[in-house]
Amino acid sequence: MYSQGLIGAKTETTEDESFLAAFQARIDAEEKIEPNDPMPVGYRRTLIRQIGQHAHSEIVGMLPEGNWITRAPSLKRKAALLAKVQDEGGHGLYLYSAAETLGVSREQMTEELLSGKAKYSSIFNYPTQTWADIGAIGWLVDGAAIMNQIPLCRCSYGPYARAMIRVCKEESFHQRQGYEIMMTLARGTPDQKELAQDALNRWWWPSLMMFGPHDGDSQHGDQSMAWKIKRFTNDELRQQFVDSTVPQAQYLGLTLPDPDLKWNDERGHYDFGAIDWDEFWRVVKGGGTMNKERIAARKKAWDDGEWVREAVLAHGEKRKARREAAKMAAE
Repeated sequence: MYSQGLIGAKTETTEDESFLAAFQARIDAEEKIEPNDPMPVGYRRTLIRQIGQHAHSEIVGMLPEGNWITRAPSLKRKAALLAKVQDEGGHGLYLYSAAETLGVSREQMTEELLSGKAKYSSIFNYPTQTWADIGAIGWLVDGAAIMNQIPLCRCSYGPYARAMIRVCKEESFHQRQGYEIMMTLARGTPDQKELAQDALNRWWWPSLMMFGPHDGDSQHGDQSMAWKIKRFTNDELRQQFVDSTVPQAQYLGLTLPDPDLKWNDERGHYDFGAIDWDEFWRVVKGGGTMNKERIAARKKAWDDGEWVREAVLAHGEKRKARREAAKMAAE
């Protein structure tokens, strides 16, 4: 999912060989790199891009689900979905804070998102058409996110790794919540099961695209793996996701929309069909159904919240001035 943040990344670095060797030795020894530690420019840039994209994805990911809070079918569903959307907002704040330890401001990251320079996960550029989509997102999208995020708990950069521990715990709840919605629909009336199947049909392939391009087309994956920002390749994570999701779909009595899906005894994994990479790149480059609407919503929120940010900064300055005045009076 967050490998998409490496698209167009600049992993090149200019430090001398001895510095790079000493840094790599720390990485290989599984030491955590902290904000004040010396690090290659490319390592810092890669982290800023990936963590920023991750943070943007959490915040933009609130939009397709937030649209269903008032239309959820019961008070219980409303409360659970509201809690989930609130969690996603918290995840974005953790991650923006982690990125800020690398010397980039939240304002800069937001400006890059609104200008199109920075990206968020392509999955959030698809519309949520029915209540069943909320179940499919929880089951598939959050399930794919967990596949990406659990290894990030062992990321070589300390603030990112520590932020991911809480994020993963909450994402696990989100995945179970989505699966429970799909189970309720699949065991309901024929019309409800049809809704669940329709949502699965529409979200399956975009969920596989979340892991990013094939390894052979991922230009910066090797360096990210060497620095232990990533622990698994895109294709390894995608295969894990397929292997774990197929039995879940079978238990629900739903059919994954892939005629080529079958178990391969020789590989010990499921084989699956070809992904439409033309669609992937079209959506990543801004041609998705909801691209413009998502960015417009973020821009409106950023502009409407400007007075709040200004008020918080002004209040902080007043408190600082009062503390300094009290300190001078005491002296």
